[in-house]
Order: sequence, then structure tokens, then C-alpha cells
Amino acid sequence: MQHWVLTLNCDDRSGIVHAVTAAIVAAAGNIAELQQFSSTDTGRFFLRLEVDSPVTRGALLAELNPVAERFGADITLDVAGRPLRTLVLASKAEHCVNDLLFRQRAGHLPIEVPLVMANHPTLAPLAEFYKVPFEHLAVTNQDEKAAFERRVLEVVDEHDIELVVLARYMQILSPELCEALEGRAINIHHSFLPGFKGANPYRQAHARGVKLVGATAHFVTTDLDEGPIIEQNVRRVDHADSVAELQSMGQDEESRTLTQAVKWFAEHRILLDGQRTIVFR
Repeated sequence: MQHWVLTLNCDDRSGIVHAVTAAIVAAAGNIAELQQFSSTDTGRFFLRLEVDSPVTRGALLAELNPVAERFGADITLDVAGRPLRTLVLASKAEHCVNDLLFRQRAGHLPIEVPLVMANHPTLAPLAEFYKVPFEHLAVTNQDEKAAFERRVLEVVDEHDIELVVLARYMQILSPELCEALEGRAINIHHSFLPGFKGANPYRQAHARGVKLVGATAHFVTTDLDEGPIIEQNVRRVDHADSVAELQSMGQDEESRTLTQAVKWFAEHRILLDGQRTIVFR
């Protein structure tokens, strides 16, 4: 018996759930979990199911494909819990990379990381600790940036990468790379400090007496930091917190927010609805 995860999205109309569940029954399947959502904003319908079935993937698709064709639906079918092949991009900051690699090694995050790429050598010992290959390419000018991005695309092809995670990778991706990775690249940033750009945002926040720090994980698009939002977290702070304490708390939020977004993506819980995401928790 194989445990599958199925997602579907199409224009909303009657009969979709009935048709999908009938196809699963025809494949001797049993539905273990079902979540659905109808978007009144876009008129789209979204469905996620976990299914136990003794048949092969091909046999299950043979029952589902006519349903997808009938409703003009996009469907995905994958083995539930299969580790997603993930490329991690980083710079110098350790916290997000460490959290991802630790949870992957502990079996709490269904990803497989064949490589960490960075524009600084700082994180090489961390990657070595987790026994993950590490590659460093400097990015100090436009030619080096172009070479780094060409290498990213080579790695994506060589390792059949399904997800690219910008784990505090402090470089702006070119429009070409954003388009090449559309729908499969996730970024994290300190979104609850929106007025503090450039270096030392937490020092700027401390000087202004902020009361909240937090983070946003979102898909990467050609519009800088404007991609569909996947997850956000926030925590209260006050005047007694030092710059170091603000930074520590902010980095905790960045780590857990990015890891949660990656986990949901790997579990096929995120579907795009225009500029929004549908997240089946």
C-alpha cells in the first residue's frame, strides 16, 4: 500500500470533488485526508488529498487524468513524505542554514540537500559538520554574479533540484534567474522591520524603539520582496531588549518561518492563487 499526496486546482464548478473521489475509489484508494478551498476572488478551486492505494502511480493517474482533462485542472501526484531535492543558497548568516540542515538530518523536514552554495566561504565548516557538500563562488561584480547564477542553473539541472531556498542569501537575483525558478524558489527576510533597509536593520530598529520583530517567507519573483507570501511570524519586544537580543529574536523568527515554509512546500501544501498562496496546513 502506497501513501500518495494529490493536489488539484482548476476553475470552480460543481462535481469536482465527486469526480476526484470516484477516480480514487476506482483505483482502490482510500482517502486519508482531504482539504479544499474555493477562492471567491479568482473563481479557482483548490484541493489537496492524501490517499492510500495499492496500485502504481501510472494506474492511479490513469483514473485521475480524465478528471483533470474534464475540468481543465492542473494536478500533481507524489509519494507522501518523499524528500524534495533542495538547493540552499547562502551568504554569511548561519541561523537559517543551520536550522534547515539540522531538521533535515533529524528527519523533521522532508528535503534532501545535495549542495549548499554561497557567495562567501564562511559557512563551509557548518556544511561540513552536516556532511553536506559546499560550494563557494564570490560575487563582487556583475560578471561574478552572472557566473554564480549560471552555476545555480547548472546545479538545478545536474541534481534535479525541485526547490531553491534563499537562506539569507544577500544578493538580488536577476530577472532571468527569477523566471527560471518561478514557483520553486523561497526567500526569507525581516519583513516586520520594513522601514529599516541596508546594513544593521536591528540596530536601526532598536534606535527607533520597535515593539515587534518578525519574518516573512515568500516565493521569489522578479518584483523584489513582492512574491506571494507563504508564512509570517512575529513576536513582541520592548525597550529593555538590546540590539543583540533583538537580532537573536529576529533570527529565531527568520529560521522558524523559513523552515515552516519549506516544510509546507515539500509536503505539497502550498498552491498559488494569483498573487496569494493557499496553504493547506
